[in-house]
Amino acid sequence: MRVTRIYYQDGLHDLQSLTLSGQSGQHVARVLRMRAGEKLVLFDGLGGEYLASIESVQGDKVQLSVLGHEAIEREAPVPVTLIQGVSRGERMDWTIQKATELGVHRIVPVTSLRSMVKLKADRAQRRREHWQQVAISACEQCGRNRVPEIGAPASLEDGLAQVEAFALKLTLRANAAKRLAQLPDSAPEACIAIGPEGGFDDREYQLLEQAGFQGLRLGPRILRTETAGLAAMAALLSRWGDF
Repeated sequence: MRVTRIYYQDGLHDLQSLTLSGQSGQHVARVLRMRAGEKLVLFDGLGGEYLASIESVQGDKVQLSVLGHEAIEREAPVPVTLIQGVSRGERMDWTIQKATELGVHRIVPVTSLRSMVKLKADRAQRRREHWQQVAISACEQCGRNRVPEIGAPASLEDGLAQVEAFALKLTLRANAAKRLAQLPDSAPEACIAIGPEGGFDDREYQLLEQAGFQGLRLGPRILRTETAGLAAMAALLSRWGDF
């Protein structure tokens, strides 16, 4: 039987009871129609998860008793940051959702010369908040207890500056000489850079090379932006023992 999992952002340490309201309360009370006596799992992103029991349901407010903490982690063995070219509409949502399920540690959305999406400051903040909620929902579904950070949309240059000290930095290129089997058996952390729908421009590939990114060839086919990062993550984490 599937256990209902709810993210509680205010922190759960030492809490014995709490009230779910807003979107979370509405989801438990009205969508799932849970009732007093039923149990669910809470997590706050700080590690582990908490078993809780429903004491009462009044409208969209759900009163819970916190029964105890379990130090359960389901994170990948190597933290992977995904620098992802912003794509249109649901494609970006889908990429964030699936990357979270696969175990991404952090996502840095970037715009580049061939980006089809241009975000002004106010819209960029709204999109970031929306993408962060997509990641939270994915964690609730897939069992992760730590929520990946979704960075503010940035230029490619600014995005690369955020991973300057990383030990392993990769970008997919169909003509690259390096193959998956040539990568190290592990790494302290890794970064994958994926372009938008139009791909990176040649000048941007030069920028990536100057920043220490190595080209990686996964196969002979050109992958779409919403597929490329996920395929690379799955391949790397499989090599590093996560699957």
